[in-house]
Amino acid sequence: MTAITIAVSPVSARIGAVVEGVRLGGDLDAITVDTIRGALHRHKVIFFRGQDHLDDAGQLAFGRLLGDPIGHPTASADGDLIVPIDSDHGVVADRWHTDVTFVPAYPLASILRAVQLPDVGGDTLWANTAAAYEDLPAPLKAFADSLRAVHSNRYDYAAADPDKFSEAQKDYRELFESTAYETEHPLVRVHPITGERTLLAGAFVRRLAGFDAEDSTALIELFQNHVTRVENTVRWQWRAGDVAIWDNRATQHRVIGDFVGTRRLLHRVTINGDVPVGVDGSSSRALQPAAA
Repeated sequence: MTAITIAVSPVSARIGAVVEGVRLGGDLDAITVDTIRGALHRHKVIFFRGQDHLDDAGQLAFGRLLGDPIGHPTASADGDLIVPIDSDHGVVADRWHTDVTFVPAYPLASILRAVQLPDVGGDTLWANTAAAYEDLPAPLKAFADSLRAVHSNRYDYAAADPDKFSEAQKDYRELFESTAYETEHPLVRVHPITGERTLLAGAFVRRLAGFDAEDSTALIELFQNHVTRVENTVRWQWRAGDVAIWDNRATQHRVIGDFVGTRRLLHRVTINGDVPVGVDGSSSRALQPAAA
């Protein structure tokens, strides 16, 4: 397999592309891996059809070609590098978020593989946070550049109304919040590869540093609404054998929870990331647990 055989076809103007001509696994050559990386940085989320051959071991082996796979800090067991996204366990991430931003070095990318799908529904949306920043009026860009936001896992994006939780959802929330994490990030991070400025927001943001709750809520909503404008998004309708990879430093995503009574199971491999740096050169910092 060489890069010459690979076709990359955008599926929307600002985000998303289908990559053809690749059989994913741990045996890909360096040229092919570099081509995949380039497509990921350009299109933010890339999709592969027809990867029915792939199992957990192959997915993990492929992930190692992109970086160091890691487990979830609270929602997976130690050493477990395959994280199930399973509707039977009440895990339906139906709020816009960037993965695991409640830790300083949150993931670089994730690789999601369809295992069992509902007959209808369960699509996933992604949003381009670099395009969202680029569209801001100049005064809002300058303001955003100066802000820092506190992210915490003590807000379960996978659940909406605690009074309506199933037992599985209650168990998941307890696990998810078993260790409290809180991190202060720049609202605008500079992407370490592309140099683009991206809005670092989403459902784990609790407040803006230096602002009261009311002002924080209003300002966070303002920037978040720019991220999720329709022109910045792509919607993917899953099929058996599909794999999606997204740049977690330049996107948000969410599932559409419109499936009822049927199981939706996808397996995720997450690639370790770096500590964000803001426009002013300042880095993210852990608030809880306190940095050593």
